[in-house]
Amino acid sequence: MAFPSDLAIARGAALKPLDDIASEMGIASHLLEPYGEQVMKIKLAAIQELADRPAAKYVVVSAITPTPLGEGKTTTTVGLGQAFRHIGKRATVTVRQPSMGPTFGIKGGAAGGGYSQVVPMEALNLHLTGDMHAVTAAHNLLAAMIDNHLYQGNKLGIDPHNITWRRVLDVNDRALRNIVIGLGGRGDGVPRQTGFDITAASEVMATLAMARDLADLRARLRRIVIGYTGEGTPVTAEQLQAAGSMAVMLRDAVKPNLLQTLENTPVLVHAGPFGNIATGNSSVIADLIGIHAGDFLVTEAGFGADMGAERFFNIKCRTSGLRPDAAVVVATVRAMKAHSGKYKIVAGRPLPADMLKENPDDVAAGAANLRKQIENVRLHGVSPVVAVNSFPTDHVSEHRAIREIAAASGARAAVCTHFADGGRGATELAEAVAEAAEEPSQFAFLYPDSASLEDKITAVATRIYGADGVDLSPRAAAQLATYERAGFGELPVCIAKTHLSISSDPALKGAPTGWRLPVREVRASVGAGFVYPICGDMRTMPGLSASPAATRIDLDDDGEIIGLS
Repeated sequence: MAFPSDLAIARGAALKPLDDIASEMGIASHLLEPYGEQVMKIKLAAIQELADRPAAKYVVVSAITPTPLGEGKTTTTVGLGQAFRHIGKRATVTVRQPSMGPTFGIKGGAAGGGYSQVVPMEALNLHLTGDMHAVTAAHNLLAAMIDNHLYQGNKLGIDPHNITWRRVLDVNDRALRNIVIGLGGRGDGVPRQTGFDITAASEVMATLAMARDLADLRARLRRIVIGYTGEGTPVTAEQLQAAGSMAVMLRDAVKPNLLQTLENTPVLVHAGPFGNIATGNSSVIADLIGIHAGDFLVTEAGFGADMGAERFFNIKCRTSGLRPDAAVVVATVRAMKAHSGKYKIVAGRPLPADMLKENPDDVAAGAANLRKQIENVRLHGVSPVVAVNSFPTDHVSEHRAIREIAAASGARAAVCTHFADGGRGATELAEAVAEAAEEPSQFAFLYPDSASLEDKITAVATRIYGADGVDLSPRAAAQLATYERAGFGELPVCIAKTHLSISSDPALKGAPTGWRLPVREVRASVGAGFVYPICGDMRTMPGLSASPAATRIDLDDDGEIIGLS
């Protein structure tokens, strides 16, 4: 009998009334705003009303460097959240909101999978409560204000060739990456070259994710730098008198969304910043609520521990003031084998046939990446637990090999079958995480606020990525100097690089050594509160494949969605 689709499993869920879910979290009904029957927003007053409750153990879920297929972090996050109930604990899960670009592209949705999903799946992956659209509108309002300012005489002296603020849209559309606007007649604006990014890559999205409340969001929006004058002076959203209207458009989006898992574990879904150039973590606000809503708060950080987890530790935790008690590093047999360097995995294509054969030696050959990601967690004083996300094509000997690698690195490990078995399949992981979270906290940031931006980049490159050093282009060095003079020097850094390697070269697997990190340019996301060096070519507007998911998604004769995955 074929395993049911994610959509079929989600539709068969026995959902609890969200009022009951919220009540179990300690959230009273006056703090809830229903969006239909299966989604609610939580008012920000919940942060203060829950503040006197005990703090949960704080757990971040990350991974080894993933293959293009992903290794199931969201599924593991959800499965772990469900598993805590099986060992007598109450958990809350916080995750990012999926982008509709990947949903209709090659990746599909991001609700988890199998019997470890956030539901309702359709709502989560398609619009939800409109937060993505609010971010899109607020971002593009600022873009319109910039071009109107140029058209109306440019009192601020903005250099049209040094405007860093592009437009955004929540679709995959490569044709919009680079465009020329203002063509036509005199009344159609000032012609200039610009482009579109996907909404998840918007600085407004990153700003929403980092804000602690509505007032903090408003203050962050005013600091957004949209470009520079001819003399190199930063120009902000506040100077364009756009930040107030942007805050109004985000007034509802700043409230996190309450959903549930298939097993009725509460889930806070909020914000969806891009994982390559931003934090790749869900919102600070959701965590400030979830930390007082149960025994454990389980949150997910995008991509490998060198990216999402490093940013969680050094950027998100700096802002939230919360301190993690344990970290999960998701590993799969296929990813371990990929890091042996013997196989090539392409998104949308079947795995190589030889990769599916029993071969624990190939798993051992890819051990360097897992060892380094365990080390990356330990560098921040956090106890790591390896979650072996099991696939039907795996072999017991291969799982044993991963356990042995983890043990040799001093990390707990657990094999999980939560995709097929739900929370029951992740109880070993929940027990291991609970043990790790009881160890005395030694959490520490990788670098102090007072370090120079260049020293912060070097710390991440050498200690987390394993680089020998950093090579700044002349342009990057000049930009860093400009940011230091502008007062941005105390911000943390968010290094934009490939997620397919610990290095900056996606072709290098394992834990490469003997290389240097090339920084070609540096940008400042002042509203979100970080500076991001760019190392390599990151696509901030994805394209569609030859056979995108959009070609398979439709409505049946009863008006029900089909083809969503």
